[in-house]
Parts: sequence; C-alpha cells; structure tokens
Amino acid sequence: SLVWGARPGMLFQKTKDRSLHPLDLTWVFGYNSSLAVHSLMDGEDRVLLYVSSHTVVIHEILQNRQYHLKGHTNVISCLCVSEDKRWVATADRGPDPLIIVWDSYSGVPVRTIFGSHSEDGLCAIAISQDAKYLVTISAATVQKVSVWSWTLPTEKPICSTELKPEFGYQDYVIFNPQNPHEFVSNSKTQVLFYLWVISHSLHSHTAWLLSPQTFKCLVGQFSQSVFHFNNTQALTGTSAGKLMVWDMDNPRTLPEELLAKPHGITATKVVSVQQEGLTVLQVVESCIVTGDVKGQVKFYDGQLRLLTIYSHDNVGPLQSISFSTILRDPLCALPGSSQPFLTSWSDSSNSVSLMLNRNFILSTSDATMFHVATDSTNFERIMKEAKKAVNAIACHPQEPLVAVGSHCGLLKVWEYKETQYLVSRIFTEAGIQCLSYDPEGHFLAAGFTDGSVYILDAISLQSICEEFQFSQGPVTHISFSHDSKYLATADENHSVTVYKRVLQNGSRCWEHLAGLESHYKRIRSILFGVHPDSNEPRLLSLGEDRQLVEYDLTSSIKDHLVVTHRDRLEQAAVPLCLTWYPQLSTESFFLTANNCYKMKLYNTTTKMCRKTLWGPTYGSPLEKIQILPRTSSADPQQHYLVYITKDKVGLQMLPVDGNPHKSSAYVCHPDGASDFAISHDGRYVFTAGGTERTFMKWKVNLHALDAAAFLSGENLIPFYNLLDGGREGKFFRELEDYFYYVQLCSQGIQTLEKRQVSTHIPLEEIPSVMRAIGFYPSEEEIEDMINEVKFSKYADTGEEVTKINLDDFIKLYINHRPALGLSMKTIQGAFQVLGYNNKKGNKVIDRGHFLSLLQCRGEQMTEDELAVCLTTLLGRRPGKGGSELDTCDPTGAAALTEEEIPAEITAEIFVTDILGLPIAE
Repeated sequence: SLVWGARPGMLFQKTKDRSLHPLDLTWVFGYNSSLAVHSLMDGEDRVLLYVSSHTVVIHEILQNRQYHLKGHTNVISCLCVSEDKRWVATADRGPDPLIIVWDSYSGVPVRTIFGSHSEDGLCAIAISQDAKYLVTISAATVQKVSVWSWTLPTEKPICSTELKPEFGYQDYVIFNPQNPHEFVSNSKTQVLFYLWVISHSLHSHTAWLLSPQTFKCLVGQFSQSVFHFNNTQALTGTSAGKLMVWDMDNPRTLPEELLAKPHGITATKVVSVQQEGLTVLQVVESCIVTGDVKGQVKFYDGQLRLLTIYSHDNVGPLQSISFSTILRDPLCALPGSSQPFLTSWSDSSNSVSLMLNRNFILSTSDATMFHVATDSTNFERIMKEAKKAVNAIACHPQEPLVAVGSHCGLLKVWEYKETQYLVSRIFTEAGIQCLSYDPEGHFLAAGFTDGSVYILDAISLQSICEEFQFSQGPVTHISFSHDSKYLATADENHSVTVYKRVLQNGSRCWEHLAGLESHYKRIRSILFGVHPDSNEPRLLSLGEDRQLVEYDLTSSIKDHLVVTHRDRLEQAAVPLCLTWYPQLSTESFFLTANNCYKMKLYNTTTKMCRKTLWGPTYGSPLEKIQILPRTSSADPQQHYLVYITKDKVGLQMLPVDGNPHKSSAYVCHPDGASDFAISHDGRYVFTAGGTERTFMKWKVNLHALDAAAFLSGENLIPFYNLLDGGREGKFFRELEDYFYYVQLCSQGIQTLEKRQVSTHIPLEEIPSVMRAIGFYPSEEEIEDMINEVKFSKYADTGEEVTKINLDDFIKLYINHRPALGLSMKTIQGAFQVLGYNNKKGNKVIDRGHFLSLLQCRGEQMTEDELAVCLTTLLGRRPGKGGSELDTCDPTGAAALTEEEIPAEITAEIFVTDILGLPIAE
C-alpha cells in the first residue's frame, strides 16, 4: 500500500495527476499562527508542517513546493505530531467535527474519527510517544477528555471523563513520554494529571487553584506543562516567567495498579527563571527548553540551571518550537548509542560548554517563522504573513501578480506562477479593506478601515499622491473605470465617492470629485461599465435596500454627484452582488444574485427583470460574482462565472439556466471568505479568508466542469430529476393532468365540438397551474414569469410569445419556486416583525390587524378577494348578500372570522388552522 511503502521525502516525488475537479487548490498563503509549526525534515530538504484554515500544509521551503492534506470542512483547531514526525493528528471545531490521523510520508489519511465531540469540536489534542494513543479535550462548556486508540477500528474512545467547570478551560494537553497511561493538561489557573487503563474510567487529579497566597508569590497564568525526563516530576510554565515544579509519588507503578494506587501530586516549588512570560515549554532529550514573549529560547538542565540562550531582536512572542530530527553533526553520536541532543562537559571552573546538533523552527504569535541554525545562532526568517484579517485581494490586469492587504496594514505583492514574493509595504495608520488595479495596470488603489484611500504605483507601492480622506467609515469597495479616468469607492456609511483623474500643471493627478449617501442600507456592489451609445464610463451601485442606483459621471461636478436612475430590483429578497453579463444574445443584461438563491437577468437599459434562475445552492447564497476571463484555449462561445458563498468558491457555466450540474463549489474558508480575484488570463482564482488570515490559489480546470454538465444529460433530463419523484413520479403526472385540464377549460368544459389537443397553454394560465402544484407566487412574481416568457424572443424577432409548452413550464417552475421551500422559520420571522408579545409571551397578530394588513399593506387584497380566500381556506362559501368582512372596522370581525379565526393568531395557528398546512416535525 501507499502507507506501507512510504518513506521520508517521497511526498514531493509523486507525479501529480491531472485534477478531476473544476477548481484545484495549488497554493496556500498564510497560516494559523495560534497553532504550532512542526519541522518534519531539515538540511537539504527543509520541510515544515503547519495549518492554514481547514488544510494541513506540508511545505518544502527550499524547493518552494507545497502538499495539502485536505479532509476537514471546519477550521482546524488543534494538531499534534508523533515523535518520529510520521503521524499527524488534526481536529477541528464546528458542525460535525472530525479527528483525522495522517501519514506525513505518503499524505494518506489513515484514520478518520467521526462524531468524537459533536457539540463544539475540540480545543486540544496530543499523541503518545509510541504513537498508539490520542488524547483529546472538547471545546464545549462542560469539557470532555477522551483517550483513543486510533489503530483500532472503533468510533468510541477507550475511556473518557467530564471535567468540572471549576477546573477552568483546559486548552493544552501532553502525554508522559515514558508512560502512555499518564498525561497532563492545564488551563490558565489549573493543572490536571490523568491516569487511565483500558476498560476502566479515566481518573484525574487537580492541582491547587492559582493564587499568590498559595505559593506566597505572584505566579501568573499557566501556559504549558510537561513531564520531566527524570519521570518523578512535572513542570508548568507561567506568564510571570516562573516554572512550577510538581512532584509525583510512585511514578513507575504498573498500569494495572494505577487505579488501586493513583499518583499523589505535590507542588514543591516555584522557580523564577526570568521576568518575561513563558509561552512554550518542552523537554527534549535531557534538556528543558523554554520560549517566551520576547522570542528568547533558553535551555536548562534537569536542575533548571541555565545552559544557553538563543535570542534575536526581531523575534516576537513565541508560539511553538520544533526541533529537526536530523543531527547536524553525526560525529556527536557514538556508535551503538542513541543520538544525543547536545554534548556537554565540565572544565576546571565547572562551566558548561554546549555543542548543539539539531536546528529548530520558531513560530511566533504574530505570524512569523524563523529557522535557527544552532552552530551559528543564525535566525533566518522564512515566512512573515498577515497577523490580522485578510480582506483585500486584487490581480494585475496584464501580469501574473496578485496583491493582498490585511487589517494589520501589510500589503504584499506576489508573482503567482512561480509563487515568489516581490514587494511589500506596511501602513501603520489603518488596516487595508479593499484593493483594485486600474485596467492599464499602472495604479493600485487601496481602501482602508479609517476611510482613507491611497493610490499607489503598481510596481513600487509608493504613493503617487496624497491620501484621500472623504469617507466617514471603512471603505468596503473600490473600482476603476474602463478608461482609468474615474475611481469609485463605497463605504460602511452607505456612501459612494468618486475620484477623477485630471491634468494639472502638465501632469495627470487624481482629485476628489463628489460623494453621495445614495443608499440607506449596506452597499453590496459598485460596478463600472460602458454606455452602449458612447464610450463614456457608466457607474452603478447596489445596496441591501434593494435599490440599484445609476450615476451620471459626465454631468457630475465638484461635490455634486448626479443620479440618473433609482430602481428597486427585488420585492422581498435582498440582492447581494452584481456583474455585467456576457453578450450571448442581441439583448444586453446585467446579472444579480440574491439571498434566496436566485440569479436574475435585467435589461441594461430598461432595468426590467428578463429572467429568474435557480442559482447554486451550497449552504449559503452567492456573496460575490465575476465573469471568468476567457483563456486562449477556451471555446470562444463558452463563458463561465466565478463566485464565492460564505465559505465556498465555485464555478458556474453560462448561460445560466437552472441546471445544478453546471456549477460546482469547494470549501475554501470555513470561517468566511471575504473576497476573491481572478488572474487576467482566467487560469487562477484567488480567495481571501478574512479572519483566518490566509488566502488561497485555485487552478481552473474548465474541462472537468464541462464533463460534469455533459454527464448530467441533455435537454430536460437534469430538470426532471429536480421534480419530486422525477419523470416517472406522481408529481409529474399531476402536472401533466393540470396542463391538459387548462386546455379543456380554455376551450370550454361544456362544448360538444371536437377538442384541439395542444402542447401549449396560454400565458395567462401560468399562475393557475403554478398554484395548483403548490407554488403560490406574488403578483409581482407572476408578472415577472409572464414577461419572461412573453419577451423571450422579442429582441430577435420583434414578436411577443403568447403561449408556453410543458417543457418550458417545468423550467419556469423550477427556476421560480422557492429554492429551499417555504419554511416555518420564515413565517415565524414575519410574525416577529408584524406581531406583539401576548400575556403568555408568544408572538401574535391581532385578528383585526391581520385582516387590515392583508387589505392595506403590500400587494393589497380587495374585500371580495379576501372573503373568497378565507371562506375557501376555512371550508365555507361566501354568502349571497356579499362579503361578510368589514374593512372599515378591522377590530370587529365578521361572523365568519369570529367563529373560525381566534382573536390572537400565532404563526402555528396561521399555518395549521388557516392555511391548512402540516408543520414538519
């Protein structure tokens, strides 16, 4: 097998097969600096292992290659590596958490444990010295400690125990290297020691609560704990620069006797080793190694006597120390003996001299890694990444360059084909929120969290003019016009600001033109285009207030931004993103996506909704969309759309038609994707991970998506599968019956003339059939559906369509019906807005107010329409004398409503008693 024959270093020797996925992760930038970085190999093959978001990265530094271990769908919260650096265990925190054990030699996941801690995932994990056992600690409010034998095919732990809340939040755990049946964990204030035996319960013994009175000195908070190599003591580092020493009675008791005679743990002394807080504590061979908040690494002997110090001014607070497994000088190892960590001897003055023979890797909490060569005390910085959220990303329009900005003010430019870092700049005043290159590639504009805007040289990153400060809140969007004459921004205060490039003193510079608070809710997109009848720039903004605002840049003057049109795009849904649609027909469109998983095409001139389509449904709506630039090898008639959802990146074939097999998506950033960019040649997509402090490079493979769409079937086959029961199901047969019944009705039920059987029905019958099969569209949705069919061929033929066939009706139904059905949660949300709390604390709507809302708000119903609806729903027929509902007195309901509708209506009463619908369990 791959695992049996695996050897160190063979991971990067494997020939990578051509990806079968439309998007293939090829590089991960940045890492989770709160987790440890491990040195797998050193010397000529310097290989590191670290975590980026939900991916384990094995990075060969000198050859600049990465291998990714992919299996988690949540952000990885903890990891550990076996002593021989072969076995890697990772765990995550979130829905359906996993524990995965990997073989680092082959990259194969050898064991996956499902449902280990289903509530909140895990916060700490450790592997025993013999690599047979794992210990995990859950991240729940009531923590659970479990011991696993990952080599056994079982989903249950060997033993487990729940921790008392007074023990504090235990977030660090480690095995005793000399006894896999004992381990220690600690919180900020408590240390717990554990003993376990197979088929028995787990026993823990707690140390005292931290207090100056207990130890007669200021101890500080606990950071990490280890077992002393003498196996009679344990040590705990603290934030006050002290080492707690714990004595363990009878340490060599056999495992079978542990429960009969557990350890007695005693805190014997507190050793003040330094002033700075200790963040890392390890035992390596016969040395005790500490790391602190100033980046110092210190080595002590077994009696805690200082042996040597490694330090550098540019090293920040240490998060982890990882020693290589390769000895720098083989001569230090005696034949037949174990390889020593260091060689020491005493001279006449009893001084200790050291010759270290293992290099090590330092990682800091501010996302920097160093390689330390012990023979030269040389600190080589091998990686410096963003230490705060990465929200801004942009690709150069002509060169293989990608710019990335973070909230820590770090702006970096990478050459992405060879993955080479080129240039960077740090802004200390504020964080970078958004980036954009101009179409010619000369400028890079940056929007900041303090509302400032910088326009930089695209190569040197130096400012070409003074920064602008015209936004009152963080700048969320920034974009150049197609001719690089205008720059527009949007900010969190719902304002759009425009800057203009002007000629001043013989040279071109930028100046502020005007700004406008054009929305009353969050702005989701700003979009430059070109006027169809001229080459002048066209600017649109889209907000969560459902308004699409178009600006007249030509008529705008200093401090006065002119608005030409305001159009409401949605009735109930919220539009989330906007882009220009490729010219696939004689009619021009722009494309939007809303929070109800619908994509809509609007005429660019009239703003009329021309088509509604079922969009990708991968757990959350589309957040941002862009058209993929065409590559030289791509079919000139085929276009694609790139999108991100809350946590995924995906591809969609165009034209959009509602076929789910024409799209695919992959988890990119479980904690939230903040932005994405596409390379100028359309070969790569880059996603920014926001608070994960990472960004990722994805290679586009269009043939894989084409194959998936082809295999889904032609014509209506993919759509039949979206109907309940498919083509042969009861729902489809009922739809056919309704379709032909409408034809009978249109010809007259009582007629004796010969029937004209057709495959079409009149457009005005679309609402009747939709309601008959259980979809109840609003009047505006009905108008959109009819217009969609009526004007489907108007741009090509100049004629209106007056009828629809069954195949087109099925597509219309699938694309317009609610993507996820009508949920009880949606109705309860409406009652939260419209209702009030009654005496029982339930959200209710008064009966009179309920009738008034139906007749006076939204799509208003007439008195007669409401009477017919209610009597039909409640099983009555309206009286011949006219309606029994009195709209002039909404509090005094008519006899019908008083009998059948209670005075206070809850969401449950509305659904079950009035609408007559079942509530799902």
